Amino acid sequence: MLPTTTQNIEKAFLQNNPKILYSLFSAKSSINISLPEPISFSDQLSNQQAYFLFRKIFSAYTTFEFYSEKELPSDLENQNFIFKARWSFRDNKNNDQHVIHIFFYLIKEKNSDPSLRQSLKNENLKNGWKIIEIKAGKI
Repeated sequence: MLPTTTQNIEKAFLQNNPKILYSLFSAKSSINISLPEPISFSDQLSNQQAYFLFRKIFSAYTTFEFYSEKELPSDLENQNFIFKARWSFRDNKNNDQHVIHIFFYLIKEKNSDPSLRQSLKNENLKNGWKIIEIKAGKI
């Protein structure tokens, strides 16, 4: 299940698709998001607010590279996991390119919100990995 979650995070960024990310946000707690320049954002948001933030980000910046920089653990008994990736993107206004390390703090959560998540056909939603924090820093 964790590999599917990290693959969906990767797919969301490569496709600039905030709906995929929304399906992975926790509906039970706020999502702490902290992103460096040029995005310059830091706050705690609901899953819906985070969706609109990433919709705005993906419309202003185009991803051209996103990949994991850390092997997934073989022992998935823990109830939390930090997924580290490298995100390269281009500013659509001036074509400047940026590269950052981005970290997703994932927790195992039971009984996910069925609204949009069901329509995205994520398997095994009863006990899925959900994003509760996203932090990033320039490389």
